[in-house]
Amino acid sequence: MAQATLKIDDLRVEVGGKLILKGVSLEIRQGEIHAIMGPNGSGKSTLAYALMGHPGYEVVGGTATINGVDLLELAPNERAKAGVFLAFQYPTAIPGVTVANFLRHAVTNIRVPNRKEGAELIPMREFRKELREEMGKLEMDPEFARRYLNDGFSGGEKKRAEILQLSLLRPKFAILDETDSGLDIDALKTVSEGVNRLSGPEMGVLVITHYQRLLNYIKPQFVHVMLAGRLVESGGADLALALEEKGYDWVREKYPEIAEELEEQEAAEGSSTVGTRG
Repeated sequence: MAQATLKIDDLRVEVGGKLILKGVSLEIRQGEIHAIMGPNGSGKSTLAYALMGHPGYEVVGGTATINGVDLLELAPNERAKAGVFLAFQYPTAIPGVTVANFLRHAVTNIRVPNRKEGAELIPMREFRKELREEMGKLEMDPEFARRYLNDGFSGGEKKRAEILQLSLLRPKFAILDETDSGLDIDALKTVSEGVNRLSGPEMGVLVITHYQRLLNYIKPQFVHVMLAGRLVESGGADLALALEEKGYDWVREKYPEIAEELEEQEAAEGSSTVGTRG
């Protein structure tokens, strides 16, 4: 079977009536690892949420397809069935729903995409065995499966839970939005090892991050720099090292008009939006 391609072409997205993404184009093939870096407010998380179908992010132009299938015409659950997964920067707590129950329903719906409401789930014995195996690989206590999803979880536990979902759902494309946020080095290594184990010929990965440190563990073949809603630079892993060494000032200096847009946007909106559309 031919490898799938996630193709984003001239994507433009508004949030609260303000244009945040201003024509983003990117192609990711299964088996590739791409990283998008950029300062706060540049639009990195907006890209992730728009691709997954968050209702607060309105696509006003451009396309996003997987092998010709228009993602933008699909509901978020249908995008998941089409092969897109988003690991959130700030996963939501769902009190009353255990990790195991949530994952059993999610895995069933992804693996049996035409399943009718009320139809049987994956057999418990089969699912429990697979769940325990994947939790073991992520060094997670078996009791974790009985806890309510993200309810009272530490930052590291939330990110491990996201990678556990990824390992069971096995999408064509995984988008990791600031997965390194709030992690200590040990948790960062565990999460990165999980991503590296899962990435390969059947899964493309898009890593969104501010910092190069995550890319010490997850090695991208392609690195892109986003500034004021545009991808302005692309290169290999050496580009991430240059950003670590020099910061983003040289990018701003190279694209002064775009940098000025970002500064005006930040001044107009104030610090309250920092982190919401990074």
